[in-house]
Amino acid sequence: MKTKLSKTVADLAEPRAKRYNLWDSEISGFGLRVTPAAIKTWVVKYRAGEGGRGVVARWYTIGPFPEISASDARKAAEFALARVRLGEDPGGERITKRAEMTLAEAIDFYEQEGCFVQRGIRQGEPMKPMTKAYTLARLRHHVVRLLGKRRVTEIDEGDITTFVRDVSAGKTARDEWIVDAETGKRKRVIVRGGDGAARKVVRDLSAVYSFLKTHKRKTRVTHNPVEDASVRKTDNKRTRFLSIEEVKRLGGALDEVEAEGANPKAVNIARLWALSGCRRNEIAGLKWSEVDLERGLLIFDDTKTGRSVRPLGAAATALFEALKPDEAEGYVFPAERGDGFYQGTKTVWQAAIKKANLPGVTPHVLRHTLGSAAASAGEALLMVGSLLGCQSACKRDPLSARKRDPLTRWRKVDRTRAFALRAA
Repeated sequence: MKTKLSKTVADLAEPRAKRYNLWDSEISGFGLRVTPAAIKTWVVKYRAGEGGRGVVARWYTIGPFPEISASDARKAAEFALARVRLGEDPGGERITKRAEMTLAEAIDFYEQEGCFVQRGIRQGEPMKPMTKAYTLARLRHHVVRLLGKRRVTEIDEGDITTFVRDVSAGKTARDEWIVDAETGKRKRVIVRGGDGAARKVVRDLSAVYSFLKTHKRKTRVTHNPVEDASVRKTDNKRTRFLSIEEVKRLGGALDEVEAEGANPKAVNIARLWALSGCRRNEIAGLKWSEVDLERGLLIFDDTKTGRSVRPLGAAATALFEALKPDEAEGYVFPAERGDGFYQGTKTVWQAAIKKANLPGVTPHVLRHTLGSAAASAGEALLMVGSLLGCQSACKRDPLSARKRDPLTRWRKVDRTRAFALRAA
């Protein structure tokens, strides 16, 4: 039997042994569901599309009573049924919405099937393992913590702007010990946040959304909110490089920290950063099989930009010869414990730049310094790119480098740098 649903009817509805529904006499499909636990909920029952017995009935939940009054529930039911008559499916949309990925789940999906280079000459290739690890760490430390529970299609440009502001303000910063899920051992996690971290992670998030758009049937993502957000997506253009006088101070500081008992591996890694222009882990993780002292070359089978051959100057070659053991196998700088390579350069580097009064100087600045020195010596862009292992630079000037012998020309740059490092 149907009756006009009202507050009085809802108040008088008593729970039974089984769940039941009270139906409204005026609006077909509008009802009140009552459970044995006396929980009362306003609902709408309808058949989507053209209707008929052959169409599966759907349920649309309006909300609980008495939080939602009878009059408000009646209006919501009329609106929902009007949508059905227009060909919409409000209940199905809600089911689909609930089935959408959260941003945390989307990042897991990106880890499994994404993580490909999206621009440049390596476009479409898988990320290098370290690049992938750093990218996912940034996404999980920042994006998952602030936006991880949100649905991927719910994020808009304003959310991205707020997210970047929060990361810049240090809301995701933490310093704590956790238990590694894979090894079961405790490890320290340090997340600093700040402007630089915000710019990096928002680029990572943009890449995630670009990937989700290519799987729109599964993710329902058709728009990348990062593209139109009012946020800065590029780092400051780095023009910092060391003068000869600053290189001298750095060389003297490295000698001092070594004399004070610093690990010689860390000191020699720093020296080779300056003498070779290689990236940090290209030197720290260097293997003897990649060092060709006869021809004065470093031959990397796999780097950030793929296979790379770097010419070595005389000073770097001499340092490698001094370090080379009788049986040169494995890493040039093996770890103190375990099978990996030495990774304890951070403390020694900070001590060295403090002694040299070079605040804020990073190992990457030494790459800039080498490139600047090579360009000042008249080297072509191809030669500078070859020294630094930067393929994009190598592609810009393919003709002028034919006029020069790379190894011979490099000696001129190297002599100046080596003199500065030996001074003090």
